[in-house]
Amino acid sequence: MPLSIAIEPTTACNLGCPECPSGLKKFSRETGNLKEDFFKKTIDDVAGKLFYLTFYFQGEPYIHPKFLDMVSYATKKNIYTATSTNGHFLDDENARKTIESGLKRLIISIDGSTQETYQSYRINGNLQKVIEGSKNILRWRKKLNSTTPYVIFQFLVVRQNEHQTGEIKKLASDLGVDEVRFKTAQIYNYQNGSDLIPLNPKYSRYQKNQNGTYSIKNEMLNHCWRMWHSCVITWDGLVVPCCFDKDATHQLGDLKNEPFEKIWKNGKYQSFRGSLLKARKEIDICTNCTEGTKVWS
Repeated sequence: MPLSIAIEPTTACNLGCPECPSGLKKFSRETGNLKEDFFKKTIDDVAGKLFYLTFYFQGEPYIHPKFLDMVSYATKKNIYTATSTNGHFLDDENARKTIESGLKRLIISIDGSTQETYQSYRINGNLQKVIEGSKNILRWRKKLNSTTPYVIFQFLVVRQNEHQTGEIKKLASDLGVDEVRFKTAQIYNYQNGSDLIPLNPKYSRYQKNQNGTYSIKNEMLNHCWRMWHSCVITWDGLVVPCCFDKDATHQLGDLKNEPFEKIWKNGKYQSFRGSLLKARKEIDICTNCTEGTKVWS
């Protein structure tokens, strides 16, 4: 059984980020919200075996009206919970409830230190709202004398914001954020270049070839620890291999029809693992994989 799973609270999002299916509203699968009863049943099935719950996939988790109630449920089952948010829904009440839910790790996406730069990627976003939301979380954490959640500023580096990496470190330090992480951006059609690819190669997962085209930096080896360690469950119960299968094209099972353990060990899952060990480069979702190309600070 896996140590970690990711569950998708919702596919809805308030922003319009240019390389995100949620933001672009261009899913090939149905959109919707995770049902609370279904979530509880799934958690009950894996509790005692599961260590880590990544409570996001596509969409903005805090849009789900029962999101923090579900976090609390997983916390009571002694499961470590983590989520990632664009920070626009961390008002005073949600900040307090976040601390009370027992959430252990909170990633706040903040891709610029000025509104102009921030909104160049986070379309329709408001940087000041993200900063105020971060302050709310840190204030309530202190007020409730809690050590969690561990708060991370995640900075998705693109060409438009790469000059502000130092400024975001200072902002995080001033606010009392626990850590800053820089993440390389996934570009869907990167082969002929993109104005989102950073000029500093340190922050890019792509390299420019002599003929002017681009290719991904990391070597496509025929292994992936994720296939034996974790998986993703969509809001409607589909089990897919990992977070790169955003459209759920590789459906390995459906929790509406059979229990998780049966899916995890079924022939379809075993066949997918086998194909990865033989020719990973032939699996579409693997060809733009970030493994080995994240930049931490």
